[in-house]
Amino acid sequence: METQQSSTRQIAFLGIGSKLFGIYIVNALLTVITLGLYYPWAKAATLRYLYQETELGGSRFMFHGTGREMFVGFIKAVGIFIGLYGFLLWAVFQKNQTLVAVAIGTMYLAILLLIPIAMHGSLKYRMSRSSWRSIHFGYRGQLNELFKEFITGFILTIFTLGIYSPWFTINLRRYVIENIRFGNLRFYYTGNGGEFFLLLLKGYIFTILTLGIYLFWFAKDLFNYYVNNIKIQQGDQTIHLQSIASGSGYFRLIMVNIVIVIFSLGLATPWATVRTMRFIFSNILIEGELNLDAITQTEQAYTDAVGEDMADMLDIGLI
Repeated sequence: METQQSSTRQIAFLGIGSKLFGIYIVNALLTVITLGLYYPWAKAATLRYLYQETELGGSRFMFHGTGREMFVGFIKAVGIFIGLYGFLLWAVFQKNQTLVAVAIGTMYLAILLLIPIAMHGSLKYRMSRSSWRSIHFGYRGQLNELFKEFITGFILTIFTLGIYSPWFTINLRRYVIENIRFGNLRFYYTGNGGEFFLLLLKGYIFTILTLGIYLFWFAKDLFNYYVNNIKIQQGDQTIHLQSIASGSGYFRLIMVNIVIVIFSLGLATPWATVRTMRFIFSNILIEGELNLDAITQTEQAYTDAVGEDMADMLDIGLI
């Protein structure tokens, strides 16, 4: 255990592409053989490896989720989507254009309403099943609050023809991050919609003017803005995250990943994943007097994985 606290720390990712490749191959074979039913166990195995290869202060992170928990959530999520598509197919077979239009509208509305539900469930499950030194993460957000935040932001984005989307993104990100706990550590997000709007505007303009070349520096700017606005509170100490990512670093990461994945016909995806994880953590500094030994358990277990699988189907990232 540590007594002296460094003013600058980093999380290290120690994964190896060949080991992740072995997990991928087994997962792919079993998922095909079981006609997709093995997917929850495949996801649990992948997350378990990625967590166990991530280290802070000499201790590894752990993922405690199980395939069984995710399978129950997977079946429920599949049932919801089968019901939605079943309703649409029924409307199509009725050969009534009005009914088909109503069914399509209903399906899209249902999917829209499911997004905050999936986000909430996924965050609550994933955080509660993540730990470090047996200290669990947690998500304390309320579904009704997240739902209100999401729907309000979505409506304003539609009515402003997309102009409000940067504020929507930042407000949603702030709500999620500020409801995450790591033991007794609290997180804060200081991003601003106006700043993010200007960042996006600059990125779009320069990417177009440079025929796409600026895209890598644009990605760097987005990553830096996201990371640099995250603060951690421990007692009366404020810890800052600082990104040191560069545009040239993003260029090397993305171009090499594209080349190895394409020329290997996808078989090198595990190596691309490992390279990406290493890039992310090697470019984030934890600055401040973070006392690792003073982090104490405050969170409770949560085992409902419905949101986890629904988020996958809707292609929703955690944060």
